[in-house]
Amino acid sequence: MKYTVGIAMTPLNELTTLARTAEECGFTSIALPDSLFYMETQSADYPYTPDGSRMWTADTPWVDPLIAAAAMGAVTTRIEFYTQVLKLGSRNPVLLARQVGSVAAMTGDRFGFGVGIGWAPEEFEWCGVPYAKRGKRVDEMIDVIKLILGGGMVEHHGEFYDFDKLQMSPAPAKPVPFYVGGHTDVALRRAARVGDGWTSAMITFDDLVDVIARLRELRAEYGKADEPFEIQTVCIDRFGKDGYAELEEAGVTDIITVPWVFDGIGFDGPLEAKQESMRKFAQNFM
Repeated sequence: MKYTVGIAMTPLNELTTLARTAEECGFTSIALPDSLFYMETQSADYPYTPDGSRMWTADTPWVDPLIAAAAMGAVTTRIEFYTQVLKLGSRNPVLLARQVGSVAAMTGDRFGFGVGIGWAPEEFEWCGVPYAKRGKRVDEMIDVIKLILGGGMVEHHGEFYDFDKLQMSPAPAKPVPFYVGGHTDVALRRAARVGDGWTSAMITFDDLVDVIARLRELRAEYGKADEPFEIQTVCIDRFGKDGYAELEEAGVTDIITVPWVFDGIGFDGPLEAKQESMRKFAQNFM
């Protein structure tokens, strides 16, 4: 079992210290969230809360996850980083390929690319991208990014993106793993078809079991049942040794956790207390 520290909504001046502490404690990875901006009025419900409201405010701190990975990678040597998840829909795949390749190079290939579409129409439209056909566009974006990261001179002529031969160097020394987010059947199909793993938002154990079963069906359908595949999860109702054993038995490979929350420490709590919570979590469960 792998254990990953989630750092969403954490003050930015704490990130490099938390990365060093996570590495010292033996955590496998750090999960990097993505939020472009806070719109005063949202036109769509946030999909992962019961009432559709957001769990953060206009003043909640966020950092671009690719920049965060580079900064934390510079002060560590072993721990890995992955976006959880970066919203592809509002971005440009050629520019993203340059950024992802750069982060992979600067971290010594310790970077995984967790991707999703994005839930807010404003994030698309205010960045100059149509909200319509977002799923098909993201599918093509994934193809483009993988193509460019594969190295060499490449070209692409698709429905949404079109370019003649180009090359970005250096290419990553090993393939950047793609972890696909989303709980809908379309998203699960995308994960099974093109992903090296699936990564969850907040989910109950019972729903998680259903998702894992569906992913196994889909991976068999696509002829990928025997290939390695990560299941990264934020399970909201299984904790402790017994709970983590249940998750492992269900097929989870990577538990995403925020250790200080279990000790009643808020996202803006003292840095030293968060570090101590990480050490205690590692001793008790890892």
